[in-house]
Amino acid sequence: MTEPNNLQKMKIAIVTDSACDLEPEIISEYGIEVLPLHIIYHDREYRDRVDISPQEVYDSLEQEVPKTSLPSPAEIQACFNRLREQNVTHVLALHLSSGLSGTYQAVSLFAQEFKDMIIEVVDTKTLSMGLGISVIEAARERRRSMDFDKVVAAAKKTVKGIKAYYVLSTLEYLKKGGRIGYVAGTIGELLHLKPIISINEEGKYFTFAKVRGREQSLRRLKEVLLDHLKESLASVAIVHGGSEAEARDLEKVAREHPNTKDLYFGQISPALGVHTGPGLVGLIVYPVSQK
Repeated sequence: MTEPNNLQKMKIAIVTDSACDLEPEIISEYGIEVLPLHIIYHDREYRDRVDISPQEVYDSLEQEVPKTSLPSPAEIQACFNRLREQNVTHVLALHLSSGLSGTYQAVSLFAQEFKDMIIEVVDTKTLSMGLGISVIEAARERRRSMDFDKVVAAAKKTVKGIKAYYVLSTLEYLKKGGRIGYVAGTIGELLHLKPIISINEEGKYFTFAKVRGREQSLRRLKEVLLDHLKESLASVAIVHGGSEAEARDLEKVAREHPNTKDLYFGQISPALGVHTGPGLVGLIVYPVSQK
């Protein structure tokens, strides 16, 4: 644990990756360090959210489904070197699920080389704004207390409480990218079943509910949101992959509910979009107090 008389000497940095889906304004406001994932085509490579937008990925999916990759070793090392030069003493690194990416393992490995900083690397077992809200809560605690132990505790508490649900137009891209997890889809697609997928404790996808047809699946997602808000005040994030109109309908429900504490809206990162394809609508809920 951190000794109280050391609090004045602390300089805390928070690091995450581009799968957090945080808007640039939030990243800037809280001073978050973001490691970009990579989008790899047969003849070119892009840094996620830096060199390519989600829509550009969707627009070219019929021509080529790119591969994705974790941040490069050089980028990870440069990030920690930069923090060291800024006299950072403590680093909290929050990354997308190790069940879906090697980013957590890679950052953990490089963190061991920086003995002069205290570095805690957390596998959030989630992605998108599930990761993003965890980063925000950690950043808020940093602003409040500047106590590293409290910042880490706030992040881990959020990670434990996050619930995430996604409706996809097709499971084709999850299959192609090897991210299908525990979601069984072949027979369901023949029957026009549209699974609502979530993420389990291993950080892998599983089928939360099977619903027939797109309209019904979006209606069920709305019910899930209302069920959560019935129980507790909550931070809510609505994300989409090329489905803004449908996502806005869900955002309206959250915005009008008195138990919505914070509301976030945005498009998922290109690296995530590669594996979900166009048509994703996602709901992330973090209950913050019981009624």
